[in-house]
Amino acid sequence: MRGRTWLGAALVLGAQLRALWLAAAVEVHTAKEVVAVNGTNQRLKCTFSSSSPVSQQLSVSWNFQPEDLSAHEPVFYYLKEPYKPPSGRFKERVTWDGNIERNDVSIMIWNLQPSDNGTFTCQVTNWPDVYGTIGEVRLRVVQKVNFSEIHFLAVAIGSASVLMIIVVTAAIICRQRRRRARDKRLEVADTER
Repeated sequence: MRGRTWLGAALVLGAQLRALWLAAAVEVHTAKEVVAVNGTNQRLKCTFSSSSPVSQQLSVSWNFQPEDLSAHEPVFYYLKEPYKPPSGRFKERVTWDGNIERNDVSIMIWNLQPSDNGTFTCQVTNWPDVYGTIGEVRLRVVQKVNFSEIHFLAVAIGSASVLMIIVVTAAIICRQRRRRARDKRLEVADTER
């Protein structure tokens, strides 16, 4: 009987240690989707939380998967200091925009182009927390909106607002007229009695 008690205690302890190990993983947080205008700059925000203090061995990897699902491309790497990519589509177009002390490992991408549409991944390892989630940000680069489109949108929203005000006002006036007519009928009925 005593052996079973020790075995049960060992199993419970093992389960608790495993749960603690899984809880000790790095958690990465990103926006799920970002929309930016062609030719502008965009900050891709990535923050993390770790059960361990930030270590000197903290590393950050940013990668890119184009929409056409061609091969992943490295975008940026950080280990004690930021390392820009030596080649590729993001060479000279990506800079470090994070602050390790604030658990921020964000980057800035300059002069966005339609070919930048795709998914960016942010992975953080913070020794001894080497496992954890990988943050994903889907970037959509859109063309600039023409003034006529903005004007059309403003007119449509303004017209809808004016129409809504007219409908609400008409409903209130009709309700008040019905109430007055009902009150007059009740008053006439009371005077006839």
